[in-house]
Amino acid sequence: MSLYSPKEIIKEAGKLAIAKDAYSAKKILVLAFMAGAYISFGGLLAILVGGGVPGIGAANPGIPRFLMGAMFPVGLMMVVMAGAELFTGNNAYFMPNVLSGSQRWTAPLRNWGLVYAGNFIGSLFVAWFLVHLTHLVADSPWIDTVRNIAVSKTSNSFYTTFLKGIGANWLVCLALWMGMSAQHTSGKILGIWWPVMAFVAMGFEHSVANMFFIPLAIFEGVDITWATFIVKNLIPATLGNIVGGAFFVGTFYWYAYVKEK
Repeated sequence: MSLYSPKEIIKEAGKLAIAKDAYSAKKILVLAFMAGAYISFGGLLAILVGGGVPGIGAANPGIPRFLMGAMFPVGLMMVVMAGAELFTGNNAYFMPNVLSGSQRWTAPLRNWGLVYAGNFIGSLFVAWFLVHLTHLVADSPWIDTVRNIAVSKTSNSFYTTFLKGIGANWLVCLALWMGMSAQHTSGKILGIWWPVMAFVAMGFEHSVANMFFIPLAIFEGVDITWATFIVKNLIPATLGNIVGGAFFVGTFYWYAYVKEK
């Protein structure tokens, strides 16, 4: 078969969770740094392509959103197929094992904490060294896109950003689930691309992506403080991501295919 069944995906996720728990802290941080960088590369590509058509966007605002969504998944593809540790994806992987009692709660908490820190460092590295210092987005229309993204993401209420965080990681973890279902590279690419494209085009909030988008805007001189970024966006987006991945994917699929059995 070229596809795993939903029940088999749960088993594959459980194997990954066991393997991830065996990693040393240093290995997790290195792989998490890489994932933060990969997601940032996807975010940069989305800005350059989706933000490069302001004339088209003025008449057809859905097209730039689709273009950004179409470009962004390259980051998650690199995370999955090259191998890296992404906080949002790991929100779902551990849940079936934890809820079944084959792993302790300390396993995901340790992993999530280390991966979150590594993702943040990797995102900041790309934003500062590879984008800001190279002036890749310093000119219009890209600097306008950077500004608009950051201002939009820090202008919502805590509750709104939290809910958008649920939507984002529900779709991201479904992308990972669909990627695991495929046993060939082409299938993995298609499985990952559709849900990730959708969450970006819909305007949901992904905490690791925002570790790149909003700090980049701050580095480029947009009038947003670090406190505003953390309080108005990063905290509620992160909490929403945990619910979206751990509950709506990891827990729901555990209930449907493991607990009921």
